[in-house]
Parts: sequence; structure tokens; C-alpha cells
Amino acid sequence: MSEALVEVRDVVKHFPITSGIVLQKQVGAVHAVDGVSFDVLRGETLGIVGETGCGKSTTARLITRLLQPTSGTVSFEGRDISHMGRSEIKPLRKEMQMIFQDPYSSLNPRKTVGSIIAEPFKIHGLKEGTGERKRAVQQLMEQVGLNPEHFNRYPHEFSGGQRQRIGVARAIALQPKLIIADEPVSALDVSIQAQILNLLRDLQRDLGITLVLIAHDLSVVRHMCDRVAVMYLGKIVELADSETLYTRPRHPYTGVLLSAVPVPDPELTAARRRQIPGGDVPSPTNPPPACRFHPRCPKVQQICREDEPLLSPKDSGALTACHFPLTDNEAAERLGTAEHA
Repeated sequence: MSEALVEVRDVVKHFPITSGIVLQKQVGAVHAVDGVSFDVLRGETLGIVGETGCGKSTTARLITRLLQPTSGTVSFEGRDISHMGRSEIKPLRKEMQMIFQDPYSSLNPRKTVGSIIAEPFKIHGLKEGTGERKRAVQQLMEQVGLNPEHFNRYPHEFSGGQRQRIGVARAIALQPKLIIADEPVSALDVSIQAQILNLLRDLQRDLGITLVLIAHDLSVVRHMCDRVAVMYLGKIVELADSETLYTRPRHPYTGVLLSAVPVPDPELTAARRRQIPGGDVPSPTNPPPACRFHPRCPKVQQICREDEPLLSPKDSGALTACHFPLTDNEAAERLGTAEHA
């Protein structure tokens, strides 16, 4: 087993809801992340998936300390960074970078591409001298598949895929140990998505980067990731290696997600037992007690409403937070592979 580069332990992030213009009295809180624990192993690609609003992006920002946790700890290479001051954490910023979801809003439209990619060098006092910095920027542009001669152009002169390549170049400029890609292809055309994903995979292999990929497209995650964490309403409900998760899911919510993934095989699609959970996703301001999936779960029983299941190993090797995990036959029915189970 590889050693852990990042250790997340019982991390909670609540955003207060206030009322009043002057006094700003707190009347509630959004439970964005509620007691999440996992490791990111050195050199791996860890995927985090789930519905919109489940806490994926908040978790990413907690790992990189763009947000400070309400409670819990985040450790990077054994050092607790959860409550470090600004001056204390600045040197560690070189080691962890983010690629943001929207390439149209993550780049400053008033700056040239060259100055955008060079900004990490300026902040950390690296590559002194205009000539050295320009050479480094052009080398980075070439590395991500951009024309180095275009370093004086502005973001609006590039397509969406090219802009995301600029974001990738900026992220790898300081040769970080960890990159968190927050849905890096969801805003791009399908024809461009594969190019960006292959670029990330090649850079990870060549530079030895550890990658956390936030996504809601399960096909992308299967293509890219070594392990996958499934989130629901601020909690991790399943964590397993990619092959196990996609062939032997244990949490009912994971089964629901996988049954909705389109496959190019009409017979397999027809054989699936598609399950659509009842009701709406509960509000993160007032999450259900005990198991958070129980109001929508087809396997719910009374214990699910009273006792919160812990994330623990199941027979498939996956860590699953469920009192009544899916059997192999139930998982096969949702995947349309029951006849091979």
C-alpha cells in the first residue's frame, strides 16, 4: 500500500444561515460536509462522485484549505493544516493546486495567458527575471498542448478546451504533489472532454502527481480513477477501488447511480433493474437523522431511521455505510448482469 499524502478525519463544514441586517443572528446552518474521513494515497487518482449539492466541491476546498473546516482535521504529509495561519500555509500552497470547473470564469479576462500562468511564480518568488519566466511559461504551454507563441493573447481569444488547458498549465507550474480537479470537463463539449482527461492522465504519469477528481459523470471516473468515494448529502456512503465499485456496489445509493449510467448495449440496458429513489433530495439545512438516504432507500427498515451506519468493510472489500448492503444478486440486477452473477 502507498502511504497517505492527505488524511481527512471527521471533517465537518457548516455554513451559517443568518437573519437580520444589523445583528445577523444565526437561524440555521447548511450541513455541506458532515463528518467525512478518508485518505488520499500518494500517486493515486481518487474520484469523488455524487449528486449536485452533496458536498464534493466543498470537500475539495477543505483539502486545499481554501475553506477552513468547522471541526475535524486535514493533514498533508503528516502536518495538520486545518487551522494554519495564512503565512504558515503559504509555503504548502506550492504542493497543492486546483483546476476549477468553469474555464470561462476561472481566468482573469484582463490578463494575458502568459501572466496568468506566470502568477504562481510571482507569488512564490520563483523564476526571477522576465526572460526566465517567459521561457517557463512557454514550456508549460507546450506541455499542455498550446501554442507557446500565443502567450500574449487574452483568455477570450481561446476556446473552452484551450482555456481549461491554460488552467492545467497554471496548476502544474509549481510542480505540486497534489492536484484537485473540480469537475474539469463538465463545462466542455464531449469531443473535448476526452482530450483534457487524457492530458491529466499523461501529466500525472509523467510528473508523479497525486490527483483527486471531482465528478458526477461515472463513466469519466471509471476511466480515470484508482479508487472512488461516493458522497450523499455531506457524507461518504461508499469507498472502494474502481473495479469493485463498478462491478459489486454495496450501498443502495451507489446501485441507483450505476443503474442510471447509459451503456451502448441494448440487451444490457433492457436487463437492468432501474431504480429511481422516491421523493426529493432532503435539504442540507435539515438532513434526516441516522442514515441520510433512508427517506429514499428501497431497502429501508426501522434501524435505518434510528442508528447511523458507520463506514465499514463489507464482503466485497468496499467500505460502505449501510445496515443492509446490496447482495451480489441485487447489484447484478441493477447493472444488468444478473445472468452472469
